[in-house]
Amino acid sequence: MPRRVLISDALSPAAVAIFKDRGVSVDFEPALGKDKEKLAGVIGGYHGLAIRSETKVTAEILARAQNLKVVGRAGIGVDNVDIPAATARGVIVMNTPFGNSITTAEHAIAMMFAVARQIPAADASTQGGKWEKSRFLGAEITGKVLGVVGCGNIGAIVASRAIGLHMHVIAFDPFLAPERAADLGVEKVELDELLARADFITLHTPMTAQTRNILCAEALARTKKGVFVINCARGGLVDEEALRALLDSGHVAGAAFDVFSKEPAKENPLFGAPNMVCTPHLGASTAEAQENVALQIAEQMADYLTRGAIANAVNFPSIAAEEAGRLKPFVALADVLGAFVGQMLDSGVVKATIVYEGAVAELKTKALTASALAGLLRPVLEDVSVVSAAAVAKERGIVVDEVSRAAEADYESLMSLIVETQARTLRVSGTVFHDGRPRIVEIDGVDVDAVVAPFMLYVSNEDKPGFIGKLTSVVGAADVNIATISLGRDREGGAAASLIAVDAPLPPATLTLAGALTGVKRVKALRFSV
Repeated sequence: MPRRVLISDALSPAAVAIFKDRGVSVDFEPALGKDKEKLAGVIGGYHGLAIRSETKVTAEILARAQNLKVVGRAGIGVDNVDIPAATARGVIVMNTPFGNSITTAEHAIAMMFAVARQIPAADASTQGGKWEKSRFLGAEITGKVLGVVGCGNIGAIVASRAIGLHMHVIAFDPFLAPERAADLGVEKVELDELLARADFITLHTPMTAQTRNILCAEALARTKKGVFVINCARGGLVDEEALRALLDSGHVAGAAFDVFSKEPAKENPLFGAPNMVCTPHLGASTAEAQENVALQIAEQMADYLTRGAIANAVNFPSIAAEEAGRLKPFVALADVLGAFVGQMLDSGVVKATIVYEGAVAELKTKALTASALAGLLRPVLEDVSVVSAAAVAKERGIVVDEVSRAAEADYESLMSLIVETQARTLRVSGTVFHDGRPRIVEIDGVDVDAVVAPFMLYVSNEDKPGFIGKLTSVVGAADVNIATISLGRDREGGAAASLIAVDAPLPPATLTLAGALTGVKRVKALRFSV
C-alpha cells in the first residue's frame, strides 16, 4: 500500500515535490487545518500529516487517525500537537529545530545594529520632517565585547557573525565544552563575568526553570554601565520591569527585543522606553527560513515513511512491540537518573558515562542512553528529546560512554550515570523492581532506596544525631505533606543523604532554612516526570 501524506497548512510547492519524488502520495489542502471536523473526517486515510501552526493535532484528531505514523511540524514549536496522545498511539512527532537558525541569528545581529545606532528613532524623526543629526549619537560595534548567553546552534552563528564584525565574543553556557568554545573562537566565562565585561548582551537560550529571568533585576544591576541588551530568543528571560527602570536611569544604553513575556504584546513595560527597539517576533520571518523548514520536514517525513529513518523527533522513537514492555520502565529510570544529575549541575558537563549491569545490559541500551542524556540536558535545554539528545551532547563537546557488564551488585538490573563536570563528578544509580517504578539506590557512594515521586527534596549532610528530626520539622512547617523518606550514610558520622518525597513543591524559604541546618552540604528541590 503506498504511503499517503496530507499537507493541511500552507507549505512550499517544493515540499510537495519532495514527497512525490520519494514515492509518497501527497494531498495538498492548505486550508484544511482550520476545519477540525473536516480534518477529523479524512485523517484516517493518511500515514503522515504535515503542518505548520494552524492545524491543531488534538487527541480527538489522533483517535480518528488509525493509519497515522508521523506528524511533521515545519518549524520549532509543537504546542499545537498533543504529544502524549501521539506517543500513546505510536505516532512520531517531528519538527525542524534548526531550519530557522540563520534567520534568527541574523535578526539578532540586525537588532544589535539598530539599537546601537538608534536607527528606528532616527528614521521616524527624519521622515517626520526633522533633521536631528546631533540627537542620535550612536555606538560602534567594532572592538566591543559581545556577551552571548546560550551558545548552542543559534548562539554559535551569532558568535561567528560578531567575530566577523571584529567583536570580542564571550559566552556563558553550562553545556559548552572548552574545546567547542575554542573551535568557535569564543571565550567561555561564567555569567557574573559576562555581566561585568559585556558591552552588548544577546540571549540565545531556551526558556526553562533555570533560565527564566536569567537577567533578573539583580543580574541587570551587575551589568556594565552603558550596556545594550538584545533578546531574540524567548520572552521571560529578562525581567522587563527591571530593564525598563535601568533604561530610564541610563544605566542600560539601549535594548532590542523581538520576544516578550506575554504575546501578542499589545502593551509592555518596555514600550516607550528610551532607545528601545521592538519587533513582533520576527526571528523566523524570512522567505528563506519558511522555505527551509518546509523542505526539511518533507525530507524527514519521506525518509521515515519510506526507510524508517527518524530525525528531529520530539517524542520517543518506535520500539518493537515484543520489547516495548521490558524497555519502558528502564526508559523511565534512565530519564530519572539524567534529570537528577541535570538538576544538580552548577558547571559544564565534560563527560557522561552510563553503566548497565545485569539484565538491563541486554536491552537496547542506545535508547536508554538517549533517555538519560535527554533527562540530563533538559533542565537547561528544554527542547531536547531522546532522539536529539546524543547530537546535542556531541555539539556541546560532551563525551558519552556506555559500559555494559554482568551484575556486580545485589540487583538483577542496575543502571548508573556518572557525570564529570568542570568542578566535580556526580554519580547516581537506580533500578526497577517488579512494580515497574524507578528507584534511586545510590547517590555519590551513599546507599539509599527511594521510589521516585514528582516532587522530591534531596539533602546531603554530615551524619549527626537529631538531624532528620530537624529537617522534617522544617518541611512540616511549610505545610507540605511528606510522603516517603529514604535515608542513607556511608558510615557512622560520615556522609549522609536524604531523599524526601513531598506532595507539593517546597517554597524557597523552606529550602533556605533547610540549607542553614548544621552539617548540611547541599539542598536541592527536584522535579521528575513520573
